[in-house]
Amino acid sequence: MRRIYLDNAAATYLEDHAEKSMTPFFKSFFGNASSIYEEGRIVRTAIENTRKKIAKIINALPEEIIFTSGGTEGNNLAIGGAVGNHFKKAGGHIIASKIEHPSVLNVVKELEKKGVQTTYLNVDRLGVVNLEELKNSLRKDTILVSIIFANHEIGTIQPIAEISKIIREFNEKNQTNVLFHIDACQAGNYLDLDVKKLGVDLMTINGSKLYGPKGTGFLFARKGVKISPLFFGGEQEKKIRPGTENVAGIIGLGAALELAQKIRQKESKRLIALRDYFIKEVLKRIPGTVLNGHSDMRLPNNINISIYGIEGEAAVLYLDSQGIACATGSACTSARLEPSHVITAIGLPYEFSHGSLRFTLGRKTTKKDLNYVLEKLEETVKILREISAVKLEKSKYEKAIKK
Repeated sequence: MRRIYLDNAAATYLEDHAEKSMTPFFKSFFGNASSIYEEGRIVRTAIENTRKKIAKIINALPEEIIFTSGGTEGNNLAIGGAVGNHFKKAGGHIIASKIEHPSVLNVVKELEKKGVQTTYLNVDRLGVVNLEELKNSLRKDTILVSIIFANHEIGTIQPIAEISKIIREFNEKNQTNVLFHIDACQAGNYLDLDVKKLGVDLMTINGSKLYGPKGTGFLFARKGVKISPLFFGGEQEKKIRPGTENVAGIIGLGAALELAQKIRQKESKRLIALRDYFIKEVLKRIPGTVLNGHSDMRLPNNINISIYGIEGEAAVLYLDSQGIACATGSACTSARLEPSHVITAIGLPYEFSHGSLRFTLGRKTTKKDLNYVLEKLEETVKILREISAVKLEKSKYEKAIKK
């Protein structure tokens, strides 16, 4: 059966250029980068050249790049490392939005247990952080603000430069040093990662979201920002992230990021056209459907819709049987269906929140693919609505949308 993969927010395939760059480091150049003999020097040089490459791409210094195993470790290292002492009781205050990735929210919750106070910022119906609330939430004991650059579920892009300005002005006025961290794991393919333009102190990137190898990533930590290690060992990565380096992975990550940023404007233009076509057709063909997230300030490849009166998980499974891979905004926990925290945060009514579907396009996605998906999606919704206890009534779903 023909397969159409529309879950590129979850994982992307390994791009050919990245794979080719990695191949020599599996067998030919296999040395340990900490070794002083030739085999070690060869791979050390390769790692440091990749560090320089990445630094140039994001307008940073090479020493500001810390290689990690991906987004989860990067977010934990940025937030937990900034608070320091490996989650020992620290006090202080952290600010995050209610729609952060679990690798941010869960480390913040863990820090709460250690005595750190937290503020979770609200977002509007489009998923945009409330800037006035941010201004009012900043305190002299605030250690860090963590805001996701582009949301992993609804694709909304946050006004990072504006947020940075608010934090900078607060620091100048109060003689404080509130750090600003962004989770940019979904942004690497499509958005400008210039850390100086963004005005961030810490930024997390994940290789498996930008056609690089899984288990790779890096944390940008501005020079002067003190990060305590979360685990301990050798002196690799400035003693902040010890352990023998994943040399092939690092090389592949650098190659993938380089290509992603090189083609991002052209690819974004192509995907925006496909994205907007799909959204328009879904809203036209399927009554009782709403778009989640911002219509303009969203990732070029992200489509998140909610369909009145169906269960998202059931739709995902039915579409899978038709050769289509997509995701849902809902999660099944303890045999009880619950909307995702992102869908809940944007205030989507109950009748829609359980029917959330996320389609994330990729480099191989075509209009022909989307037309097939539209056809099968219509069939799926018709079948699921026929067996649903929630019946489609225009007056009811229009009322629900306006809530």
